[in-house]
Parts: sequence; structure tokens; C-alpha cells
Amino acid sequence: MSTIDDITSLLGDDASTLLEHQATVGSDLLTLPGGDIVDRVYAHTDRNNRVLGNLQWLVQSGRLAGSGYVSILPVDQGIEHSAGASFAPNPAYFDPENIVRLAVEGGCNAVASTFGVLGAVSRKWAHRIPFIVKVNHNELLTAPNTFDQISFGTVDQAYDMGAAGIGATIYFGSEESNRQIVEVAEQFAHAHELGMFTVLWCYLRNSAFKVGGTDYHVAADLTAQANHLGVTLEADIIKQKLPENNGGYSAMNSGDSSYGKLDQKIYTELSSDHPIDLCRYQVLNCYSGRIGLINSGGASSGATDKAEAVRTAVVNKRAGGMGLISGRKAFQRPMAEGAELLHAIQDVYLCDEVTIA
Repeated sequence: MSTIDDITSLLGDDASTLLEHQATVGSDLLTLPGGDIVDRVYAHTDRNNRVLGNLQWLVQSGRLAGSGYVSILPVDQGIEHSAGASFAPNPAYFDPENIVRLAVEGGCNAVASTFGVLGAVSRKWAHRIPFIVKVNHNELLTAPNTFDQISFGTVDQAYDMGAAGIGATIYFGSEESNRQIVEVAEQFAHAHELGMFTVLWCYLRNSAFKVGGTDYHVAADLTAQANHLGVTLEADIIKQKLPENNGGYSAMNSGDSSYGKLDQKIYTELSSDHPIDLCRYQVLNCYSGRIGLINSGGASSGATDKAEAVRTAVVNKRAGGMGLISGRKAFQRPMAEGAELLHAIQDVYLCDEVTIA
């Protein structure tokens, strides 16, 4: 297992900045992850006992079992990014069983993928690792490409294959978002009725979020509001990209334009330019951490993937997040290397010296 020295080495010049930072908003305002998270937090909600059982299975699986943190392998890129572009770096993952095997060998708490992938191997694997079935997708075969999340199956199908949870994406800010919100709200309510937990990919999608040459799709203030909408839909876990900037609302309200509502305290008292503070603002908008925030690992960059993944894990953990969901960095390389990278992520959450900021 990686030590604090290994983690510090991978962080390089950013080590002291990331490991010693004291957050602008104190952790005393947060509900933090822990081995008792289901009993301490989720058991007080309106989720039924079957949902609580599947959440308990989730947090008691893999190398992070008992910590309250989660490491999830998501492989829906065959639809979202096209199979050729996603699996050309490692064609072994055209085979669904290798996806599930990587999650198991990588020590993950769960594997998230499509109806087809998980359904193809459910009899062999659904009882061995929690399945999260992604129920909607954006497909890239329409010409010209369009960007909309549409259902690829039903909640009942996910239940019948033995899934522990379902996942869905909403493109908040898009022209289609209102329809997606209604659809996902209904799917999540039905999943809870059947005893499955819910994970929501809270992504932004609108060209208007690019202002003056800056892309605010990953702004802390805008993504955090997407998180807040997600927890309002009763997602049990929120998946969000790690913020890269801030000031999306300010930019959208520049000049003669008017968008949403903001308070300058968002930037002066509730956050700063530090990556941990930006992520903490995302956590705050997940009901102050009552609903867990997992950040995505992002695209594969090659040789720097491990360092990038460890950095993201450190930011998420110190901000008060619940874990990491990393796919391409793991499956676009040989299985042993992919498992090693997943272990490096998990080691951050197992390392007591990486503390809450």
C-alpha cells in the first residue's frame, strides 16, 4: 500500500499546497464519510431498508471496505465517447467481462456500466460486486452529433439483473434538461421503491457557459448548483467533475446579460482559488456532505495518469468528498497497470496522514 511519502512524491511541487491547506469553510459544517455512514446518515432518510442494505454492501466492498469512502470503476464510454475511441488503446475491454474483472482486481466498491455490459455477465458477477446500471446515455452516431441523455432501458431491467444501484446523467443547463430532470426523478423514485441506491452524474452542457474564451462548464459555482439540483432529486451519491475554475455566475452576468442569481460571498467567504476550497463548495451543495460527492478521474493522459488520479483523490478527500470514480485512466492500459492505478487512488483514502482540510 502507498505511504504518505509515496503520495507526496506523486504530488510533486503541489504536495505542501494540497496536504497542508486549511479550508476556507471549516469541516465542522460538514457531515463527513466514515464506516458508519449508512447508520449515521442514510438511515435517517426516507430510503427503505432495501436501499440501506445495498448502500451498506457498497461501502463494505473492495479495498475501502469499512472506511465510508468508495472507489468506483465506470465504463459507459463505449456509448458516451464511442467504443472505438474508448477501447482502441486496449481492445480487451470490448469484452464486458474484462470490465467487471478490472473492478474486482482493482479493489473497487462497485462497477458502473451499461445495460448491455452488465447484463452480459450478470449471472456470474452480480452477486460478487455491486452493479450500478447506467440507465441513460448520450449516443454519438446521430449526424450531426447531438447531445442529449436518453433512456436505454428500464429500472425494472436493472433490478432483474441484480443491480445494487442505478446511475443516470442530467445535462443541467441544456435545452433538454427539464425533460431529463423529470425522467430521472421518476427513475430514481422507482429505483428506491425496488431497493436500489441512485448515483447522478451532474454535468453541465450549454455553449453559453463559455464566456470570453473561458470554459465555465467546470466552474465550482455552476457545478455546485448542479449538485444541489441532484441532491434535490434524492440522488444518494453525486458524481461531478473536479472544478477547474470559479466565477461562472459572475461571467454569465457580465455586460448586459443576466443569468440566475448569485451572492459575492460565494467567492469571498465560501471558497477561494484553492482546488480544495473549490471542491469543498461542491460538497457544501451536497447538503453539506450528507449526500456523498465522488469526483471523476478524467481522460487518460498517459504517463502522468497515476499522479493526476492521486491529486484528484487528495483534493476530494481533503474537501470532504466520498471518493473517486475513475474509468479511462484505468481501462485504457493493461489490466495489471489499471488495477495498480486504482489501488493508488484507494491508498489516498486509506492513508490516515491525508486528513480533512
